[in-house]
Amino acid sequence: MKIVIGSDHAGLELKNVIAKDLQAGGHELLDVGTCTKDPVDYPDYAVKVASAVLDGQAERGILVCGSGVGASVAANKIHGIRAGLCHDVYSAHQGVEHDDMNVLVLGGRVVGTAVAIELARAFVGAHFTNEERHMRRLAKVQLLDDRKKV
Repeated sequence: MKIVIGSDHAGLELKNVIAKDLQAGGHELLDVGTCTKDPVDYPDYAVKVASAVLDGQAERGILVCGSGVGASVAANKIHGIRAGLCHDVYSAHQGVEHDDMNVLVLGGRVVGTAVAIELARAFVGAHFTNEERHMRRLAKVQLLDDRKKV
């Protein structure tokens, strides 16, 4: 699977560990940065990851910031992105299976390396079920995504 991965400075170390593990597992990685510990803004990397997913450069994306919260908020502002901040393996695969999550968000200061690797593997290994109930719910989410103002 081709995966785009990005982070701000707070997620850099964890991003690099995840990228190395996924590459060792046979996945193709597109790293959109950051590549240094110099302070950067997480919304910029949310846009880079989201753009690669939406443009078809990658099937899914992984985004890492300090807590994961800011990057998740930013990514979910982008039309067509369904980002989930996950701290457990169940959510990482269930988010794909039931909600067609296309971006996994992690907190570099929240989850440890071993857990993050498990989360990334669960995310890339999962497939949307296409079950009627999930399709119906996803259609309702799409309607929310299409709204300009509630």
